[in-house]
Amino acid sequence: MGVTKTEVFTAEQNRVAELAKAFAHPARVAILQLLAQKKACICGDLVDELPLAQATVSQHLKELKRIGIIQGDIDPPRVCYCINEPVWEEARQAFGGVFDLLLVKACC
Repeated sequence: MGVTKTEVFTAEQNRVAELAKAFAHPARVAILQLLAQKKACICGDLVDELPLAQATVSQHLKELKRIGIIQGDIDPPRVCYCINEPVWEEARQAFGGVFDLLLVKACC
């Protein structure tokens, strides 16, 4: 596997790419949609709502939490997750900025 060479890109470019990973799998998109729709912390309900195994949901939650777009409160044996609103807004602005750049110039 090749080297990603992330160090040759700006911090902003690397962050946009990292935030894009949150939306790079349909299961993560579904999780984010559920959390955004509920506008509250959700615990075990995610597994009931998705056609995925507990372990698979947990792996996607772990990645979303690592990126920072969700946050979780651990109260064993439950972990409750919700949208991390400042990071959600960061993603919205980052993607909007990229899309706005592309709209400025007509292609072909």
